Amino acid sequence: MTLHGGIIPYSGTFLVFSDYCRPSIRLAALMGERVIHVMTHDSIGLGEDGPTHQPVEHLAALRAIPNLLVIRPADGLETAAAWGLALEHRDGPTLLALTRQNLPALERPASFDARTLRRGGYVLREASNAALTFVATGSEVSLAVGAADTLAAAGHTARVVSMPAPDLFLAQDRAWRDAVLPPGGRRVSIEAASPMSWRRIVGDAGLIIGIDHFGESAPYQALAEHFGFTPDAVAKRVTEWLASASPGAAR
Repeated sequence: MTLHGGIIPYSGTFLVFSDYCRPSIRLAALMGERVIHVMTHDSIGLGEDGPTHQPVEHLAALRAIPNLLVIRPADGLETAAAWGLALEHRDGPTLLALTRQNLPALERPASFDARTLRRGGYVLREASNAALTFVATGSEVSLAVGAADTLAAAGHTARVVSMPAPDLFLAQDRAWRDAVLPPGGRRVSIEAASPMSWRRIVGDAGLIIGIDHFGESAPYQALAEHFGFTPDAVAKRVTEWLASASPGAAR
């Protein structure tokens, strides 16, 4: 359809089913064709369908495809901006990874511009004298905000970075990357998926909170508790990590 011209084709299905259309996704990336894939149920948050439908390894695998723009928005505003970015992206396919569960509308700085999404990652919440920076995508951005609030109450100030498109962020100039992730600062990534590739974002001494095994079948709230994807659980893990003698060993 895209080779014929005159139309921008898009697909819609569960993210886990990208396995079935991976050859066509890869071919569109190889040929530089503008195709948009809107894939939902992007994590263990889909709930009772269980591990067969939970895309634990899929985000990492899709991000590994050259010339495929993968975007995992955190709320409605980021989703709208991601759709605009997908329409602008003319030299390859775009994949939007969206949640099943409802997500809150996030509070942003007054200076925020939706075009900032073109840079792949940005500071959602700044904090002076921050001890660390949370870096999260999709549904885990609101989780990072909640964990930052919990840590603040315990005396640990944290910044929050939303990074819907890590590969796009890494392609930015050093000035932007350093402004979003100051050199030397402690970093914690949160994504309810494979931790593969996050080391390049958080560095050797950073903490990666992810899932490196198949999930369980239960309501998504129960799964979040089970896997430690709650503000209190994340705050507890980060506190222990900050207190450890060798934080780089934590994972």
